[in-house]
Amino acid sequence: MNKLFGIALFLAGLMLAVGTGANFRYFEADRDVSVAIVADDNELIDLTPVQPYAYLSNGKLTIKISPDNTNQYPGYGDGLSPDSLYVFEEMFNVSNELWENEESNYPICVTIQSENSHVTLFAGTYDSPIAGPGTSITFTVEHGNPVPIGMIFDMTGEGLGSDQGQLSISAQAGACD
Repeated sequence: MNKLFGIALFLAGLMLAVGTGANFRYFEADRDVSVAIVADDNELIDLTPVQPYAYLSNGKLTIKISPDNTNQYPGYGDGLSPDSLYVFEEMFNVSNELWENEESNYPICVTIQSENSHVTLFAGTYDSPIAGPGTSITFTVEHGNPVPIGMIFDMTGEGLGSDQGQLSISAQAGACD
């Protein structure tokens, strides 16, 4: 009798355990998320300065057209002229040389946005752009084929002084739509 009672108790416990597991609907837990924000020279895309106005400073791409630029040569100007338009082809290159995929040439879709209304961007050459000119451009970078990025500085109507801005650069795996 004790044996039968023990087996019945075991089966009841088993059904309770299985029944409880089958009705599992909700679970909540706090978890930490870590994202590595790395310097431009350590990302999956590579930003390489081409013009002397563009350089890496503490791992970040910096574009400075002023006498404070360490690459400037003395006697070659202090900046941009007021009420003028400047076009710089190949200010910097974007490549995915750091993206390792031995089986295929994996493309990356890159978007660059200028947060300064005086600065527009283009990919490729000015006469034959891949993307742009515009304050936001999107283009595909194939492995082994860096894309040159040019910049247009439109100082029309501007007087003496200084102007600053930032570029936002994002990349996603795969070709652009």
